[in-house]
Amino acid sequence: MSNTDQARESLYQPQYGHFIDGEWVSGDSGKTIDLMNPCNGQVLSRIAAGNERDVERVVAAATKAFSSWSQSSPNERQELMVEIARRLKARLEDYAMLETLNNGKPLRESLNFDLPQTIAQFELFAGAAFHLHGETLDYPDAIGLVHREPIGVCAQIIPWNVPLLMMASKIAPAIAAGNTVVIKPAESVCLSVMEFFQEMADILPPGVVNVVTGYGADVGEPLVIHPDVRKVAFTGSVPTAQKIIQYASRNIIPQTLELGGKSAQIVCPDADLEAAVEGATMSTVLNKGEICLAGSRLFLHESIQEEFLARLKVSLEGVRLGDPASIETQMGPQASVMQRDKVCSYLELGQQEGASVVTGGSRASGAGLDQGNFIQPTIFSNVTNDMRIAQEEIFGPVTCAITWRDEEEVIRLANECNYGLAGGVWTQNIGVAHRIARGMQTGTVWINRYYNLKSGMPIGGYKQSGFGREFCFDVLNHYTVTKSVIVNLQDGPMGMYAQ
Repeated sequence: MSNTDQARESLYQPQYGHFIDGEWVSGDSGKTIDLMNPCNGQVLSRIAAGNERDVERVVAAATKAFSSWSQSSPNERQELMVEIARRLKARLEDYAMLETLNNGKPLRESLNFDLPQTIAQFELFAGAAFHLHGETLDYPDAIGLVHREPIGVCAQIIPWNVPLLMMASKIAPAIAAGNTVVIKPAESVCLSVMEFFQEMADILPPGVVNVVTGYGADVGEPLVIHPDVRKVAFTGSVPTAQKIIQYASRNIIPQTLELGGKSAQIVCPDADLEAAVEGATMSTVLNKGEICLAGSRLFLHESIQEEFLARLKVSLEGVRLGDPASIETQMGPQASVMQRDKVCSYLELGQQEGASVVTGGSRASGAGLDQGNFIQPTIFSNVTNDMRIAQEEIFGPVTCAITWRDEEEVIRLANECNYGLAGGVWTQNIGVAHRIARGMQTGTVWINRYYNLKSGMPIGGYKQSGFGREFCFDVLNHYTVTKSVIVNLQDGPMGMYAQ
């Protein structure tokens, strides 16, 4: 084993149990799940394969802790999140490497995207505890008090594509509002999340945040239907969300759901083509396309389509694939064999549907690539909006180019999709930019810079991209309930039943 490999292994444990009530405990079944390195297929670590009995233990811990944590001071909650952010900053390179090793995303992305965004969530919500106030309403004969209170034990289920950021966006507002949490990370990619709790165990009050690992059918379902769980937050696929909604209906608990996307990126005739090509490149290859916000439907005006695709082809063919742990790498492998094979099936489907491959179109091979889940960045042209590759979320480095002629047409085409999570507009005309942005049925629109994520801006979807908003103070409404208290100021009886 090289010195580099030894240094990396020192960043994490060979095996993790469940994190319950401030302690690491073994799973009930004793079974484990391997966490893999998608670059070479090697086992990194193992997590417990949980079951219903583990869920009982973890929810009991969160329920017990709620009585005290819900009464904690805003200052106590703020101090906790400030210290979490400080520790993340102190070991930013370590956590970035953990994210890269297990997910396959390039280290340059983990360092410059995942970790800064993760830290920003704790910094954003650190001050939120002081702003969870109600309101008063004055009447001639009464005072109305509206209290805002924590909702209770929250079940949070996060995906494998951006584990640390998803964890932060879930637990930060929940604990800022005074709730306790049971979080279930993805069983395939969660090394960074597990090591996060390993480090933060000494500052997290016992039972306030708990972690249970395992497969969805074994852990996710019993967690959501548990009678002591009061709210569920989920980020992932539409089919799983449909199950979550059914599970949540058992006890009539609210959900926030951030689901898939097939976002439209619209390039107008007057766009800055250099910037727009960079945006389309980034949207295709960032995190290997495993981002629900990806602008994977690229609407090109007919007057600039040919030049745009020529430039985009050159840009994508220059993307450096390789070991994601190298800072020089610009795109790594898909996060799992299953995801790789899914993307490959869409590459075949696109050609069967009659689309043309501008570049890419198959698995990537060559030195350092054959043992991993690498796929060539791919652009399809001659795509119509009704093709499956234009309507279904591929979740890989695949973008479909669609031609448009007039503004009304492109807005209609952009909205002819079951999803509505994000979108982009490239134009120098401010009026056009606003008209198209207002016309798009989607939760976020970026003008002249895709993935222009800003802390505090709401993220969430229209239609089958889900409901609820995260990454902003609006989400606090989902983690609290209001209570109305009316104080009578009028002396004596009403006189309704005077004898």
